[in-house]
Amino acid sequence: MRHFISYFNDSIKSNWDLPAVTNFGKETYTYAQMAEGIEKYHILFEETGIKKGDKIALYARNSAEWCIAYFATLTYEAVTVPFLPDFIPAAVAELSTFSECKLIICDDIATNALKSDEAYIKQLDSIEGFVGILNIKNFKVEHAANESLTNNAEKIETLFSSRYPDGLTADSVNYYKEERDMEAPVEISFTSGTTSATSKGVVLPARSLSVNLEFGKNEIPSIVGGHNFAILPMAHMFGQTFDVIFPLTSGCHLHVMPGKPTPARLLGGLAIVKPYMFLTVPMVIEKIFKSKVFPATRKFPAKLLLKIPGLDRIVLNKIRKSLLAAFGNGLTTGIIIGGAALNREVEDLLKRMKFPYVVGYGMTECGPLISYRDKSEYVKYSCGTKAHPLELRIDSANPRRVLGEIQVKGDAVMLGYYKNEEATKATFTKDGWLKTGDMGVLDAKENLFIKGRCKNMILTGSGQNIYPEEIEDKINNLPYVIESVVVGRKNAIVALVVADYNTAAKDGLSNEEVEKLVNDNVLALNDELAAYSKIGYTEIRREAFEKTPKLSIKRYMYS
Repeated sequence: MRHFISYFNDSIKSNWDLPAVTNFGKETYTYAQMAEGIEKYHILFEETGIKKGDKIALYARNSAEWCIAYFATLTYEAVTVPFLPDFIPAAVAELSTFSECKLIICDDIATNALKSDEAYIKQLDSIEGFVGILNIKNFKVEHAANESLTNNAEKIETLFSSRYPDGLTADSVNYYKEERDMEAPVEISFTSGTTSATSKGVVLPARSLSVNLEFGKNEIPSIVGGHNFAILPMAHMFGQTFDVIFPLTSGCHLHVMPGKPTPARLLGGLAIVKPYMFLTVPMVIEKIFKSKVFPATRKFPAKLLLKIPGLDRIVLNKIRKSLLAAFGNGLTTGIIIGGAALNREVEDLLKRMKFPYVVGYGMTECGPLISYRDKSEYVKYSCGTKAHPLELRIDSANPRRVLGEIQVKGDAVMLGYYKNEEATKATFTKDGWLKTGDMGVLDAKENLFIKGRCKNMILTGSGQNIYPEEIEDKINNLPYVIESVVVGRKNAIVALVVADYNTAAKDGLSNEEVEKLVNDNVLALNDELAAYSKIGYTEIRREAFEKTPKLSIKRYMYS
């Protein structure tokens, strides 16, 4: 196993003049320009007294500059602490203090949020050795805890020119001067998850990111100069490892989309970028299908033709061609979906039309990959097989037939939770396996099938286990349903449903009519459900559920 920084070092030197990362529709940085930006950060860190092993926070939206600041921290051998841009400033101030960050690198929005209350700045200034807040775009000091940061940031160009009077060259780059400790922490990733309002800091060692990268390089084809289109939060491990580290250690050209990827913005960007590979979460694909694909397949004559063997290929090929065109006709590697289960109706259609896709599985604590399988071997409804060299087991007497918790062990697994021995101890079994909190089974070929979250499971009075995700999957396919959460209340199973009032209004339905229709359709699903899992009643909602940055519903908020 090679250290992931050694791959980045080689990529910078080998692809010096190639484009590395672009703010979609705006500026592009070559690998040489990335290296120059990284070196300026290194000079600033050094001159302001930041040492190897110190923590540096990164609190900003996705951007090319985010990638440069991220690699600058890692190549300096500091510990990066990336905060999701959705984090409230109070949480960032508290967690930065808790993790003893010496510097915070922010964009304009994050800077204004942190400076909106003097209490946040006062809290940050209390950190021993804290130097201040730096703007990610231009080395502008937004807040200085001492004069050193301001003085050195103002003369960064002079300091750089003094060190490299003839300019930085590929030969000058050496981010891997000596063998690095694979057990050394390189990142603390704070995540609130979907089952708790409290963030825990996942401490990831170099081996975790390295083994994830090497698995990707062995299993996922990359193309020097090939285009990638990043929409996932870069502060989240799925996007960070495979939308940032993987392409930029492979000589690819990464295009970064700022803001939230609505179907219209996303499809417009994909058509321009033409990525050879695209990472996404189920909700994005499901929205595209609901808005672009299902309306066509549910109308005559397509609906009829899809039921006739042979003739169904006419419709499927047409949809496939149209969908590939929507993704820019460049998907040689395909779509990699992660973060949650994919809706079964969507996956059925993807598989029938032979669309290039896979669904993988992972968690922050594994940096993130746990299972994956190439599209040529991927089995429908699964999450692939274990990501080598990770070990995976089902905590069940019969892993082929009886559900059990998915547990893993190997180089990808975290060191633990930062300053939280109790939570770390609770997350590992006595024999050293990481408890994922997900329930699953394995088939004869070791394909992993996930049933749901352990904490989401509803235990009935009669002792039956109900996995709400299975019921929600059916509800979400109903007309005028955007999303749903199924919960257990006393002696009843309740469906909380967000109705699509806008589409219903376009179809001539009043609010009362759409609510009645949704309610009737949800309760009609009881004919397909086991007696112990039938829905007692529904609650129709207008507001969408609160979500995590990877667009998973914060289930703990609803009961």
